[in-house]
Amino acid sequence: MARDFGRIIGGLLLAAFLLSAADVLAQDEPEYRTEVGAGAGLITYTGDFNGNILKGMQPWGTLMARYHLNPRMALAVNIGTGKIKGSTDDVEAWSPIERYEFNNQITEADFRYEYNFWAYGTGQEYRGARRFVPFITLGLGLTHHSGDNSGITMNLPIGAGVKWKIASRMNLTAEWVMRFTPCDNLDGKEDIYGIKSSGLFKNTDCYSVFQVGLSYDLWAKCKTCNNDRD
Repeated sequence: MARDFGRIIGGLLLAAFLLSAADVLAQDEPEYRTEVGAGAGLITYTGDFNGNILKGMQPWGTLMARYHLNPRMALAVNIGTGKIKGSTDDVEAWSPIERYEFNNQITEADFRYEYNFWAYGTGQEYRGARRFVPFITLGLGLTHHSGDNSGITMNLPIGAGVKWKIASRMNLTAEWVMRFTPCDNLDGKEDIYGIKSSGLFKNTDCYSVFQVGLSYDLWAKCKTCNNDRD
C-alpha cells in the first residue's frame, strides 16, 4: 500500500515537473512586434448606380503591415487597389441622366486600429493567447479615384474580421471593411438626383472590400529589454 502510494506521489511530482518545464519552454518562445503580407479579395461600389453591397464585385489586391501594441491591439497600414464598375442599366429606379457607365480605378492607403476580442497568438509566447480570434477595426485613409472627375478624397474604414495563427509566424486574416467617403463622384457623376445634403457621409459614394490576407511575423520582442515576466 505504501509502495503504491509512493508511486502515485512520484508520478504526480513527475507530471508537475514536466508541465512546469513545458510552461517555461512555452513562455520562452518570442513575441513578434510586426507582421507584413499581402491579400486579395473583392471590392464593391455603393452609390447612385448601385445600392446592393453584394452586386458588381470586382477583384481587389492589397499590401499590409501591422504593429502589435499587445496581444489584444494592433495598428495596421493597408495599401490597396481595384476597380469599380456600374451603369444606369443597374439602376432600378428612374434615372435623371441618359445612359452612363463607368469603369474607374480605386487606389487607397489607410491607417487603422484593430482590437482583438481575445489575446491573439499560439499560446506558446503569451499565456492564454488563442490561435483564432475575431476583431474589429476603425481608421482613416485616402482614396484616389480615376475616370471622369478624378481626384483624391478621405475615407473612413469600419469593419470586422477574424485572424487565424496557422503557424508560429504565419497569419491568415479574413475581413470585411466598409469605406465611407465624403465624396459623391467616385463613379464620375455628382448628385445626379439634385438632392442637397449637409451630412458628411449622407448621399455620398462608398465602397466595401472583402479580402483574405496572409502575413509573416517579424521583429521578435526582447523580453529582457522590456522586463517581461512569464
